Amino acid sequence: MAQATFSVRMDETLKKQFDGLCQEFGMNASVAINVFARAVVRERRIPFEITSSDTEITRDGALQAFKALRAQASANGVSGMTLDEINDEINRSREGVDE
Repeated sequence: MAQATFSVRMDETLKKQFDGLCQEFGMNASVAINVFARAVVRERRIPFEITSSDTEITRDGALQAFKALRAQASANGVSGMTLDEINDEINRSREGVDE
């Protein structure tokens, strides 16, 4: 499959925070954006609630967000993915392979 470049401008501090979290999750920013894009296309919606927040992003806040996403995945019936299935999804995203 042909690859395309997607360029995004963002605040330098935000990018550093995003890159750091992505690294903690075992991926880079490009893979994270691809996972997000696949979820949007698959679900035909933004797969999380977008709200305004005045709080700084912290590790605890990120963990709470992760738990909320886990609960949403459970509610949508997609929480049963094994680690191998998750890694396969990440690898397909890295390779640009569509389902």
